[in-house]
Formats: sequence, structure tokens, C-alpha cells
Amino acid sequence: MNKNFKISIITVTKNSEKFLEENINSLKNQTYKNFEHIIIDGKSIDRTVEIIKKHKDKIDYWVSESDKGLYDAMNKGIKVSTGDIIGILNSDDIYYSDALKIVNHYFSEQDNLDFLFGTVEKHKLMHGYYPDKIKWTFGFYTTHSVGFFIKKSSQMKLGYYDTRYKYSADYDLFYKMIVKNKMLGIATKKNEILGKFRQGGLSSKIKYLDFLKENNRIRINNGQNPLFVYIIFILRLLRNFKNLYK
Repeated sequence: MNKNFKISIITVTKNSEKFLEENINSLKNQTYKNFEHIIIDGKSIDRTVEIIKKHKDKIDYWVSESDKGLYDAMNKGIKVSTGDIIGILNSDDIYYSDALKIVNHYFSEQDNLDFLFGTVEKHKLMHGYYPDKIKWTFGFYTTHSVGFFIKKSSQMKLGYYDTRYKYSADYDLFYKMIVKNKMLGIATKKNEILGKFRQGGLSSKIKYLDFLKENNRIRINNGQNPLFVYIIFILRLLRNFKNLYK
């Protein structure tokens, strides 16, 4: 039987005037209507708040105030969410019109499902979920924004995003979700594309070396063998040497 779950979509913004309207409209155009759109803005100084106000009839909750970064803002969104399922849609990104319909279908079909990774268009088509890879690579899932959905009850068991981590608190959450709590997740079919992840957001502004160092901390703090962690670190340094100081 197909249930009608309420889905909370959290969008974090800061000076996001370029693509925010497209983001909001991608939710307006969903064929599945039982959702709420929450926007958490970090005191933008461009036209972001003006755009939010222009579309306030399509937005269920919004606030513009100082925060402690991306994951702190996501946590604020989770705290005010009222849905059964939580999704993250960064301000640069969009859902395709059947995205939430597909998401609801998967959670309806499998009562004990904790989370879902949907197919996403990025620099290529990102598809699948490979939990065996989580200890040594980020290539075990599609994307966080656009592709990731989790039951709110499961999110509450895990807790919020750890704001000690500036770049990869989602990886820390996924490690707790998959390895420590052994939650149940699946992927959508390859042709069930949820949306488009636009290149050039926060991830493109991170220095690769800083990203790797934080990645080490997350792995070790989650109980991975430090020797194993630093072997991976060295291998990734060698493989991506040209990106180290970008």
C-alpha cells in the first residue's frame, strides 16, 4: 500500500541569488505534493532574502540569521522540520519533477527502510549505494544534496551533524548511520534520477589538503585504525598531488 509520507526539504542559503529561484521552483513543480520546504539563510547580503520573500507562499519556514556554518544551518532546519522524511537540497541544486514521488514510493514499499540514495546528475550520472566502500572511499553513495533522504526518526537516533567538521560532517553522519548503527539503506534504480547537483558550490572551494585532513579526523574519531587511515591518506595524496594546493 502506497503511504503518503510528509517530506521535509532543507535548503541552506548564503548569498545564493544566482540559482535560488530555480531551486524553489523545482519544488513548486513536484508531482508529489506532501512536502514542506525549509530555507535557512545565513544573513545574506545579496538578493537572497528578497527572492525568499518573493516566493514566501511556496516556502513553509524560513529564517535569515547568523550561523556557525553549513552544517549548523542544516541542524537548524532539522530541528524545525515536521516531516516523516528529511532531504537536503543545496541552494545551487534542483529536483526533477518526479523526485519526491520516487522517494515516497521507496519508503512506502519498505517499512523498515532508514535511508535512500537516489540517482543524481552531477559531472556524470551518479548511481548506486556501495556500503562496503565506506571505510576507504567517498565513492559509496551518490550525493548528499539532491540524492540523500532519511527518515526523521532514524536521523534522531543518529543525532545532528557534528559541527566540529567544516567540510564533511555528512561523511561522519553516514559512517555512524552505516557502520555503527547498521541502518538499512538502498539506492533508486539508475533511471530514477532525482535531480541535478550543480558544480561550483562549497565543495569546489575547499582546499584538497584541508579536506583530506578533516577526513582523517572523521575516520579516526569513528574508530578506524590510525595506520589504515594514514595509508589511505598517503595513497590519496599521491593520486591527487596536483590538487593539493588548489
